[in-house]
Amino acid sequence: MVVWRASQNRSKIAAMIRTKVVATIGPASDSQEMLGKLIDAGANVFRLNFSHGKREGHAAALQRIRDAAAERQAVVAVLGDLGGPKIRLGSIAGGQCTLTAGSRVVFQREPILGTPARLSTGYPAFVDDVAVGDRILIDDGNVLLRAIEKRPDEVVATCEVGGVISNQKGINLPDSHVSSPSLTEKDRSDLEWIVRNGLEYVALSFVRSPKDLSDLREAIAKIDPASPIQVVSKIEKPQAVHHMQAVVEASDVVLVARGDLGVEMDVARVPIIQKELAVECRRAGKPIIIATQMLQSMVNSPVPTRAEVSDVANAILDDADAVMLSAETSVGQYPVKAVETMRRIAGETEAFTSRFGHPFSSTPARETPVAKAVIHGASVVVRDLKPKLVAAWTENGEAARLLSRHRLDVPIVALASCATVCRQMALLYGVQPICLPDMDGPNAMFVHLDRVLVSRGLAKPGDQIVVVSDARPEVPGETDTLLVHTVGEARC
Repeated sequence: MVVWRASQNRSKIAAMIRTKVVATIGPASDSQEMLGKLIDAGANVFRLNFSHGKREGHAAALQRIRDAAAERQAVVAVLGDLGGPKIRLGSIAGGQCTLTAGSRVVFQREPILGTPARLSTGYPAFVDDVAVGDRILIDDGNVLLRAIEKRPDEVVATCEVGGVISNQKGINLPDSHVSSPSLTEKDRSDLEWIVRNGLEYVALSFVRSPKDLSDLREAIAKIDPASPIQVVSKIEKPQAVHHMQAVVEASDVVLVARGDLGVEMDVARVPIIQKELAVECRRAGKPIIIATQMLQSMVNSPVPTRAEVSDVANAILDDADAVMLSAETSVGQYPVKAVETMRRIAGETEAFTSRFGHPFSSTPARETPVAKAVIHGASVVVRDLKPKLVAAWTENGEAARLLSRHRLDVPIVALASCATVCRQMALLYGVQPICLPDMDGPNAMFVHLDRVLVSRGLAKPGDQIVVVSDARPEVPGETDTLLVHTVGEARC
């Protein structure tokens, strides 16, 4: 059992934890009171999982999240996670049954009340996609069968690793070419709700290629051509790993879904794939979320295991922008403690990286020439002048995203007039977003900047800060401004 004790150098840890925490909402966390506690504990992004629950429940949770954040003047993003083509068992007589190693099981196309000898799935094309010799994994691989015969509407399999199976348990087909598109009809319906309700992020499950992402963007454009929602690619299929660079380039954010990834591929490869994805995301300047079973024991225990603590710390050392909690906050007994634990681990790990540096900080970036020069210049100025902070005045979050990639040793305060852009920046490593109205000219901008920084205790008159901007109307979207500013010197 891990016992947390106050560290002697706790005061040396930066007050603002730079690594962001994504918390999944569920029955344990969807009340107004609990959401407020999670925000107070340090949750930056809330995940609504559309694989579970009903639309009405998600709508109520979204409103409570917005209300809890408004009460605290907190900037919190919401991510809608589409279910995707997850294959599940059908119903089973009695709710569950046991498959015995060596037994034969028939999977039929038509729905049936399942028995140990005959089962069905919620995916009619199952019998078409599975070939003889393919593995059939049930319940995250706890039960293993292998197809030995195909008939027009049935697949016959033999059970190689037995166990208990129950209603709607997930099925993975690591050897099969699944013909279902990544964006199912249910996903399209959920996507319309997500876009119409102004969520900041939408996650696509079981991404296989960049085309899946282009299909998602086309669907978003049909719903609302002006939607600013950003796309999150969930990496949980071998095909996505094979097309890693192209998938990262086509994404706004990458989420490493290690649960299904560890079933679809050799689990021993997952830690290395995680690191490879982190490096690729740093090159592309894209945020990365590490997810699945990070503090799994905290579903039922108030403290994590040592291995889980190491896992979270290593994800941060891999340069994760955010770490995600799933069952820990959705159905667990200790959702607030889980968020607090994530934050404590992040604080200790960031204190280490501030002394020894980030292992991938020298990874070359793929940025536009002007933006690359400006952001590199900002990193040099920060290193040489050691300013109080960097302020990013941004129209679309681009300047903040590029600064975040550089893992600066000072806080990044990102200011935007668009509430959605502000909330999207809540996911970025080291970025503290602030929503402000549009300013009339640069002088007004700096006066307002000084007032905000001083009023919030982020800086005081006389402090030097670095300002980076992509908000010039004559050069839309281009990060092209870098200057050093002394707080309190601006005049209208």
